[in-house]
Amino acid sequence: KILRKLFWKGLLTDLCSLLAGSDCIKANAKSCGECIQAGPNCGWCKKTVSDFLQEGEPTSARCDDLAALKSKGCPMEDIENPRGSKQVLEDREVTNRKKGAAEKLKPEAITQIQPQKLVLKLRVGEPQTFSLKFKRAEDYPIDLYYLMDLSYSMKDDLENVKSLGTALMVEMGKITSDFRIGFGSFVEKTVMPYISTTPAKLRNPCTGDQNCTSPFSYKNVLSLTSEGNKFNELVGKQHISGNLDSPEGGFDAIMQVAVCGEQIGWRNVTRLLVFSTDAGFHFAGDGKLGGIVLPNDGKCHLEDNMYTMSHYYDYPSIAHLVQKLSENNIQTIFAVTEEFQAVYKELKNLIPKSAVGTLSSNSSNVIQLIVDAYNSLSSEVILENTKLPKGVTISYKSFCKNGVNDTQEDGRKCSNISIGDEVRFEINVTANECPKKGQNETIKIKPLGFTEEVEINLQFICECQCQSEGEPNSPACHEGNGTFECGACRCNEGRIGRLCECSTDEVNSEDMDAYCRRENSTEICSNNGECICGQCVCKKRENTNEVYSGKYCECDNFNCDRSNGLICGGNGICKCRVCECFPNFTGSACDCSLDTLPCMASNGQICNGRGTCECGTCNCTDPKFQGPTCEMCQTCLGVCAEHKDCVQCRAFDKGEKKETCSQECMHFNMTRVESRDKLPQPGQPDPLSHCKEKDVDDCWFYFTYSVNSNGEANVHVVETPECPSGPDIIPIVAGVVAGIVLIGLALLLIWKLLMIIHDRREFAKFEKEKMNAKWDTGENPIYKSAVTTVVNPKYEGK
Repeated sequence: KILRKLFWKGLLTDLCSLLAGSDCIKANAKSCGECIQAGPNCGWCKKTVSDFLQEGEPTSARCDDLAALKSKGCPMEDIENPRGSKQVLEDREVTNRKKGAAEKLKPEAITQIQPQKLVLKLRVGEPQTFSLKFKRAEDYPIDLYYLMDLSYSMKDDLENVKSLGTALMVEMGKITSDFRIGFGSFVEKTVMPYISTTPAKLRNPCTGDQNCTSPFSYKNVLSLTSEGNKFNELVGKQHISGNLDSPEGGFDAIMQVAVCGEQIGWRNVTRLLVFSTDAGFHFAGDGKLGGIVLPNDGKCHLEDNMYTMSHYYDYPSIAHLVQKLSENNIQTIFAVTEEFQAVYKELKNLIPKSAVGTLSSNSSNVIQLIVDAYNSLSSEVILENTKLPKGVTISYKSFCKNGVNDTQEDGRKCSNISIGDEVRFEINVTANECPKKGQNETIKIKPLGFTEEVEINLQFICECQCQSEGEPNSPACHEGNGTFECGACRCNEGRIGRLCECSTDEVNSEDMDAYCRRENSTEICSNNGECICGQCVCKKRENTNEVYSGKYCECDNFNCDRSNGLICGGNGICKCRVCECFPNFTGSACDCSLDTLPCMASNGQICNGRGTCECGTCNCTDPKFQGPTCEMCQTCLGVCAEHKDCVQCRAFDKGEKKETCSQECMHFNMTRVESRDKLPQPGQPDPLSHCKEKDVDDCWFYFTYSVNSNGEANVHVVETPECPSGPDIIPIVAGVVAGIVLIGLALLLIWKLLMIIHDRREFAKFEKEKMNAKWDTGENPIYKSAVTTVVNPKYEGK
């Protein structure tokens, strides 16, 4: 069992070391900076060459996992192992205030996300974690822009929207005391085939006696204002227009509303865009029908509140819209008729923080639609981050209401958030590589639809502290041919070697190779390395734990004797093909344990005193004894049987050795005790055997046998044997007689019972036959009547 434990312990140690150190060693780091970028568990030993590296070991051997470096003799203070960190620079508490409170805060003074700014120092492979808190502020200001389709099919809707301003102000006043509203309209691009370009149709695109305004792409009718009456007044002056095709040019209008912040009047508050239509939409590529091929540039082109470049730029793509809406923190509400619900719901899935509501045929339900959509959008928070630098990854874990936790993509959001609710996100940022120039980067995280954001400055740990303390042109690097930093030389261009002692021109010199051969050998570096500058640099093996070393790479740590499949049996270290065993182990493969515990017999003696303990196993010297502790003897009597006759003769003066007792049985000291309780009990230092034997009179006697440290045998015997008492005859005879009588009575009763049952069955049978008997009432077969009747054949009865 002990060998099995040692085997698994050694195997686990080798595996852990292999997994932890392989990445560090495989990196083949020539400097401390390269080493710490190899993995988060890699360290660099800056101890001087002569104190740390073995002969033949390359400079890259300084890079290894921390445990391996310490085992090689590198003290902790000489190990460079910089760790990442985080520092919060701005950490304002989230705002707590109630609607209607006397305190009136400006929008920029309201805080809903915490912290606001921090610095993360990132080491490759080591994640940095911070907590982000979000709380919906009560009475938060809202800007709402109503963007309406004014094509002819929306004529009845326009009548209802004309009074929307004051009614919506009243309804939204229940949510916030700071509400502003704006209005814009759109129709279509003003080129064929979207509209008719004949002069008459340009003046009035409607048919019959309908008075319609000229077609246009997008018009900002009213910038955001807190005056609901002004909204009603300006919207009341609007007229329906017309176009030829069914889809509308709404995407052009949405783009201008998103990017023309100054003209629209957006503030850094909750921004809502209500898009009202009863038709589909054109998107990127549809402009080719009108000869428009230039992609939308995503810039503002409003002159006198009119979009002037609809004939020049194509419609924006959906992805382009998503980008601009997100950049400008605008949440979109699509108020569309039942017919186009399916189309806009698919669009909603592509635009984060957007909602779809069913618009009645005349827009009479638009106020309730806006309120419901706002409540739906504001009850969900979704985090997004700006573009990450190359090699940087980010992950989220959400801690939402009611103990709901999520990771991966769902870890970015929390739903069903009410005003005043606080949720938390745990964010991990990991650098998987260093930037080429090691410069700092900045990323931002913000909730979609909100203007607040967290600014994170990323600082990458790509160099060690000791590198800044390097000595250029150091004498330690062969007459100043390199920079001495972190315990090693970083050679100048054109110089190589551990101490930069050679020029690249000298590498292939045959004179140099002579220094890399052992005496009487033709092998360069024992065929286990390369000769560089007259010194052997040993090659690496696929298994990074296997290392060549020595002046001529003649040594290694993997060609030692093995036991149980492990080098040095897992109980030593292989140095230059010889095992150096741990304490309590010896042998060429350290497979010989010096521990005597496995050899301890049950009587406390090593190998039962019948052998020697060698490598944790008993070698029995007495041929009669065998077994793991020399306690098994197939031809031997036990201790009790062996000493029974001598104890009997000395204690009770009887037995087979009664006549020769004084000659054969004086080899032990005997002590009499009154009862079994007085006998020595287990737990004393001397090995002890408890015995129970029967004497010549069939009486039991009890004794103990022990041998002390001086080899003296001691016997303790109970002075009174336990003899069985004789049988009591009278009760036995009486019992036998009583038993016979009782058995006889029982047999008679059984016989009597059987006879009664038999008689009753016979009587019942007789009664049954008696009842079934019937007497025959027929005539006597031999009886003949005395009367003879003769009939006259001629008689006719007259």
